[in-house]
Amino acid sequence: MTAFAGAPVVPPVLPSGLDTPTLVIDVDVVEANARRLAGALDARGVRLRPHVKTHKSVRLARLQLGAGAKGITVGNLGEAEVMAAGGIDDIFVAYPVWADGPKAGRLRALHDAVRRFAVGVDSIPGAERLAAAVAGTARPLRVLVEIDPGNGRTGVAPNRAADVALTARSLGLSIDGVFAFAGHAYRRREAIAGAASDEMATLAGAAAALRRAGLEAPVVSAGSTPTALLAAGGEVNEIRAGTYLLGDRQLLALGSVRPDGLAAWVAATVVSTSVPGQVVVDAGAKSLTKDQPDYLEGYGLVAAYPDAVIDRLFDYHGIVRLPHAAGPRLGEVVAILPNHACPVVDQFDSFVAIRKGEVVGTWPVDARGRSG
Repeated sequence: MTAFAGAPVVPPVLPSGLDTPTLVIDVDVVEANARRLAGALDARGVRLRPHVKTHKSVRLARLQLGAGAKGITVGNLGEAEVMAAGGIDDIFVAYPVWADGPKAGRLRALHDAVRRFAVGVDSIPGAERLAAAVAGTARPLRVLVEIDPGNGRTGVAPNRAADVALTARSLGLSIDGVFAFAGHAYRRREAIAGAASDEMATLAGAAAALRRAGLEAPVVSAGSTPTALLAAGGEVNEIRAGTYLLGDRQLLALGSVRPDGLAAWVAATVVSTSVPGQVVVDAGAKSLTKDQPDYLEGYGLVAAYPDAVIDRLFDYHGIVRLPHAAGPRLGEVVAILPNHACPVVDQFDSFVAIRKGEVVGTWPVDARGRSG
């Protein structure tokens, strides 16, 4: 699927002289995406707390905050440490951190250093480890109970939320509310509306369970770019979308990003045309990753040649099958739209930031490789 609402995917104007493979991000598109979602949620009275695991960039996180986001979400303590070092002082770790060993000390340091710091929890033993890690600190650690909306990953059923929350409170933790991630929205376009309904219903049930137990749920937080607007209602008062900022091929196929909202591209050079019917580019699995949902053919879209299929990936070779004779020439630099932006960004130490085809800087992927 290479189009959204009938509109073609237009590749960016790549600057000349790029040392490929490299990640290129269009800052004009990023800024427009940041404003668009923040404004749409603000109109609904819902906060945006974007998940920065998509870009792992302090500079892009600050851009999101400047566009109206209310704090950020991270996926682990490593990302939190990098963002805190970059001066961001409102961070939620949307993960059931098991605060044992080195992680206990790291969690405590973040809790002491960040003005508003919160972490996820989905079990009583997990709450016990969190409480032990911050014992004796000047203020209670904020926690949100994770609810499973049908994703089958982490989180408890709504009717168990109060058990975890009551135990957490008895251990001295501060209950900020509940959160969920409707990852099953990514399975296919037809799943998105149902996944959003699942998020809203399970979060509302969990919040009600907390209230029946005498607890408040000031934060009712949903996540995922595909469900960002559909789930922004009812009791949900916060959205944690992440990939919306950069866009990618799977979001395009799901109808969750517009063609003019595609900001992240991998620039690659054709290095071989020796086999008839194919070319080889210098972006392989270590640039594009092997993410391939079943509704997409190939490992990325060569936007200038939409019939071409990135058929196979080796570590440093991308094998591009050409169904027709026309294809890129030897030495040509092409822009590839990755299937999934998040793991692709983590393959690069930095990215080339462009505006209207001109380089405005090389910006670091600050939290690259910080996966725990």
